[in-house]
Amino acid sequence: MPFVKVVKNKAYFRRFQVKYRRRREGKTDYRQRHKLITQDKNKYNSHKYRLAVRFTNRYVLCQVIYAEIDGDKVFCEASSRELPRYGLPVGLKNYAAAYATGLLLARRLLKKVGLDEIYSGVEEVEGTPISTKHGKKTFYVSEVDDERKPFRALLDVGIKNTTTGAKIFGAMKGASDGGLDIPHSEKRFPGYTRDTKDFDAEVHKARIMGEHVADYMRELEEDDEEMYNKHFAKYVENGIDADGIEELLEKVHEAIRENPERVKKEPFTAIDKSFRKTQKLSLAERKARSSAKKAALKAKLAGDDDMEEEEE
Repeated sequence: MPFVKVVKNKAYFRRFQVKYRRRREGKTDYRQRHKLITQDKNKYNSHKYRLAVRFTNRYVLCQVIYAEIDGDKVFCEASSRELPRYGLPVGLKNYAAAYATGLLLARRLLKKVGLDEIYSGVEEVEGTPISTKHGKKTFYVSEVDDERKPFRALLDVGIKNTTTGAKIFGAMKGASDGGLDIPHSEKRFPGYTRDTKDFDAEVHKARIMGEHVADYMRELEEDDEEMYNKHFAKYVENGIDADGIEELLEKVHEAIRENPERVKKEPFTAIDKSFRKTQKLSLAERKARSSAKKAALKAKLAGDDDMEEEEE
C-alpha cells in the first residue's frame, strides 16, 4: 500500500487562518475594497468617497460612502423608492430608474456641499460621457471653478458582474450627469461594440429614456393583450402607455433637479397610551393561584368518580 502524506495535520490546523466573515459569505470583495479605500499618507484625514450601487428585489439604492477606522460612514443616500414622489410610480428597478436614482443622489449631494449651482451636470440627457481629460479615454467632470473642484467618487459595484449594459452603469451615468466626478469609460455602456470598438450614443440614450420598455410594451400589446394587461398591470393602472414613457421620464428628471432634497419623515405619534403591561404576581399570589387550580382539579376528579359510582 503506497504511503499517503497527511497534509492537513495538527500543524496545518494550528496555522490555518479563516477568511473574513463577509468573504466567507460572498458579500465583500476585499481586494477591490482595499483599492477603493486606500488613501495616500500625505492625504491624511481627507476622505476617499465611493459611489456604492446596490439592487434589491424591487429598488435601486445609491450611496456615497467613505471609510473610517470604526467602519463605513454614509455621506449621502438616494433610493428609487423615492421616485414616485417625482412622478415615476412604476418600473423602479430598470435602467431608466437606475439613471434617475443616480441623478437624484448627485443633485442631493451637491446641494448638501454647496456645489449644485457650480456643477450642474447635463440637463438634457445624452448617451455620451460629458468630458475627458488630457486626451485619455477616461472621462471626468470638467473643473469649471478655480477655487472649488468637482466632488469625486469612485464606483463601487460590490460583487456584481460588470457586463456591458449592466444597470449599475446606468446609475453611474445618472450620477455623472448630475455633476459628480466619477472616472469611467464608455466601454460598459449599452451601445458599445467590443469587436469594432465603436460606441453608439443613441442606443445608450434610448435605454436611459426607457425606449426598451416601450418597445416591449408595444410588442406584447400586439401579440398577446391578455399577457400585456397582466405583465404591465401597474402601468395600465397608472395610465402609462408606451408612447408616454419618454415624456414621463423627462418630467421626472426636471422634478429631481428642481427639488432633490429628502422629505423628512414625521415622527410616529399615534401611540396607544391606554395599554399597560399587567403587573407581575407576587410569590404569595402565585402560590394562591396554584392552590386554587389544584383544588378545582381535585373537585372535578371527585365529581367524576361519584358519577361513575352512580352509573354502576
